[in-house]
Amino acid sequence: MARPPGARVTLFVYSRPPARKRECARTGTQLYRPTYNPMPNVTRQQKSCSCPKSGFDLKKFVKKDKYSEIVKRRAEEYEKDHLRKRTILDELLLAPPNSPLQYPIQGFIVSPLKKGIIPGLSVHTLQTQNDQVTLSVSSGVLAVESLQEKGKVKGQGEKVLSISASSLQSLNDLLGRVSYRSTVYSIKSGDLVHFTFGRHKAIFPVAIRQPKVPVLYDLGEDVNSQVTVTTKTFLRYPEVNYLIKSIRKFYKDIKIIIADDSIEPEKVKGTNIEQYFMPPAQGWFAGRNLAVSQVTTKYFLWTDDDFEFTDKTKIEKFVEIMESMPELDVVAGSVGKLANSFTLIYEEGDEEGGCLTRVKGNYQPIPGIPNCFFTSGVINFFLARTDAVRKVGFDPLLKRVGHSEFFMDGLGELLVAICPEVGLNHQRRRANAAYRKFRKPPKSDTDNKLYLHFFKNRLKCMKW
Repeated sequence: MARPPGARVTLFVYSRPPARKRECARTGTQLYRPTYNPMPNVTRQQKSCSCPKSGFDLKKFVKKDKYSEIVKRRAEEYEKDHLRKRTILDELLLAPPNSPLQYPIQGFIVSPLKKGIIPGLSVHTLQTQNDQVTLSVSSGVLAVESLQEKGKVKGQGEKVLSISASSLQSLNDLLGRVSYRSTVYSIKSGDLVHFTFGRHKAIFPVAIRQPKVPVLYDLGEDVNSQVTVTTKTFLRYPEVNYLIKSIRKFYKDIKIIIADDSIEPEKVKGTNIEQYFMPPAQGWFAGRNLAVSQVTTKYFLWTDDDFEFTDKTKIEKFVEIMESMPELDVVAGSVGKLANSFTLIYEEGDEEGGCLTRVKGNYQPIPGIPNCFFTSGVINFFLARTDAVRKVGFDPLLKRVGHSEFFMDGLGELLVAICPEVGLNHQRRRANAAYRKFRKPPKSDTDNKLYLHFFKNRLKCMKW
């Protein structure tokens, strides 16, 4: 296949520094960067993204006298974040054409500082004499297990292993016993094995991963042991009490958790209710974090304090959907006639930052689940996997301006869906002068949020 116009082909090989150098990843302002040489790779060039007229140019929300300093700090943080999350296994490998070499292209996993036999390693050719292969690695050592004829192998227990044999059968017998042992402790990284036979060369990956201990939730016998209802309240006790009354109409025993940052807190009465008092006016996201931190069930149902359960509020339906599709993390419903959802389009951009666009709508229907759709973000009525949401969290810097921001932070981490047939209602509005004072945030809150996106999310542009 012809190479696309303008594409560059670069050769890389991974060279890992000694442990002492890795511990000092910074020297002054210089960050250690892994080098790659020679691994076939088609480089992905950064492309600048443009900010449309209707979008927010986030540079405008950075203090002009601090701009250069802030951009420098952001670049350093981005580089460290990139190094932390990126591994050698992210590099693009190209398989050689018409190769007689057989090797694992994925799925070979070794625990840190442990060894494993490389599966499927062999040569398929008509050549019958002077058969010799060379294998080399960077972050481990190679060996032939149960080796009897040591003269056929050079580099036993080293980074470069050479194997020679008088016949192809003998060579493949030795290759079938080649092991890789990790020598660098890392819980999630990898290595590349360079496999050479005459003029034929190939590279394949080794995933180095610390096995994870499962964290399982006992679903029990009914929805009460599966789901906790969570909400956040601030100066709206009539609303939250009405919400509880509506919940108890349909779910008399389900646990309810309330995060409360009211200025003059009041005790909410009722059974199986946990009310956690916060310092006054800590904000919506801080309250969400607190509420979710106390959940002990596999799922939690998020609802605003001015919502009302109806006969459409079928929590069991949400659980059924989540259990039938374990990769789902969030499934939302409708609030009244509203079933708002949106998709997020993210471009990484260049050194100036990326661009993010929010578009109303969904990606596509979910196969096998009628009237449900994949999306990026949803309304404030959703069921979520407790452990998945805890990994993303809610940024407590966002006090009164924020909802989409949770789904922005979870983009690529959370698989989100909306199923509008499950729903509830908004309560009728009540006169609440104390609450209304805080209802509309000042412009400074929005400005601070946009600056946060500039630095934390490394964005130069957002379009809502």
